[in-house]
Amino acid sequence: MAETYGKDAFLLSAQKNCGDVQISDDALAAIAGIAATEVEGVASMAGNITNELVSKFGVKSLSKGVKINVEDGKVFVDVSINIMYEKNIPEVSMKVQERVKTIIESMTGLEVPEVRIKIAGVIVP
Repeated sequence: MAETYGKDAFLLSAQKNCGDVQISDDALAAIAGIAATEVEGVASMAGNITNELVSKFGVKSLSKGVKINVEDGKVFVDVSINIMYEKNIPEVSMKVQERVKTIIESMTGLEVPEVRIKIAGVIVP
């Protein structure tokens, strides 16, 4: 039901009477980022150097540390997180995968076959 709709966006549904619903990759990334940070044990999202520089100037991106790839109406998600010291990495990672998948699927109706986790760092209190 989803199809590509311009650069970095896709058509979620086509309804003749109400119009089209479009969702951008940035919106999906923001959803994934928020969902990931809600998991206990995740200290923060990890981002690339561009995201780090942007946040230093006062602009914080909700999609920091998230990469979205939509293929054939399926959403593939890469999440980079910083984990809290002494937390079980496999357990926290699995919870992040489940949370991101559940939230994106429930909010958009799109299938999320894969959520890949990258542990970018360990944060010591």
